[in-house]
Amino acid sequence: MIEIEDLYKVYGQVQAVRGISFTVYRGEILGFLGPNGAGKSTTMKVMTGLTPPTAGRVRIAGHDVLEDPLAVRREIGYLPEHPPLYPEMTVSDYLDFAAAIRAVPRRRRRRAVESAIERCGLEEVRRRLVGNLSKGFRQRVGLAQAVIHDPRLLIFDEPTVGLDPTQVIEIRSIVRDIGRERTVILSSHVLPEVQATCHRVVIIDRGRVVAAGPIDELLEAGKGGRLVVRLRRPPAQIDDLRSLPGVGAVEGRGEGRYSFVVPGDDDVRERLVAELVARGYGPLEVRPEANSLEEVFKEVVTTERAQAEAVA
Repeated sequence: MIEIEDLYKVYGQVQAVRGISFTVYRGEILGFLGPNGAGKSTTMKVMTGLTPPTAGRVRIAGHDVLEDPLAVRREIGYLPEHPPLYPEMTVSDYLDFAAAIRAVPRRRRRRAVESAIERCGLEEVRRRLVGNLSKGFRQRVGLAQAVIHDPRLLIFDEPTVGLDPTQVIEIRSIVRDIGRERTVILSSHVLPEVQATCHRVVIIDRGRVVAAGPIDELLEAGKGGRLVVRLRRPPAQIDDLRSLPGVGAVEGRGEGRYSFVVPGDDDVRERLVAELVARGYGPLEVRPEANSLEEVFKEVVTTERAQAEAVA
């Protein structure tokens, strides 16, 4: 559905995007991640045709964004971080307007509006002014305008920003439902949301791709030999645990729990457990530490920046 090859975008002396390449497949929900200023929004603007690339190639459903921009826009529904809403219009009128400018044929327009209202849970507010809606309902209206013309690709930039936990769950459910039928790119700083919603992620920093792959594989690769250990009789000083053979680092987690960094070798781990028993700490639990997307994100960005500074 999306093919990005060696994409560059330069603003004056600033390289916002520097040689990005990745592919998004049909029916996939992709998490597009990166810290502020990483180049995410710029990349999405190039994909949607809002800004041209400086170099490289971007194809959407087989259409080049420079050679056939109208065909690209027909394929895309876009929800920017700040939805393009008109507060003086009712929800129904606004969606009818959105359908018209998206060239939905007049005979199909009413059906398109009704479908978007139902899909995004807007029935109870359809006759209210957009400006009088809560933040959560305004985001739903933004989602509705993105799907009004039945696009095959949806690009969502921070769809849950500023929402309370209940609204986040509701919007996440809508995105999942939409993603069953379409390809979705989801950019968000709420990484548990991405982990719960997406099949695969691409992480960028300073305009470059620093990690990409299925979420399960990234989580597994990022564990780095960490073990969670719960002790019946913890030592008085954590340094006593750091002095154990084969241990790279130890962090206290409270209630007798510790996170150990050790090599992935089974023999080393067995010797660690034997040493804990021999020293009388009484290990009650030893298990691999479950990783999170937040930890992977922090690790890959920190590593990339350290390597870049070392080269500089």
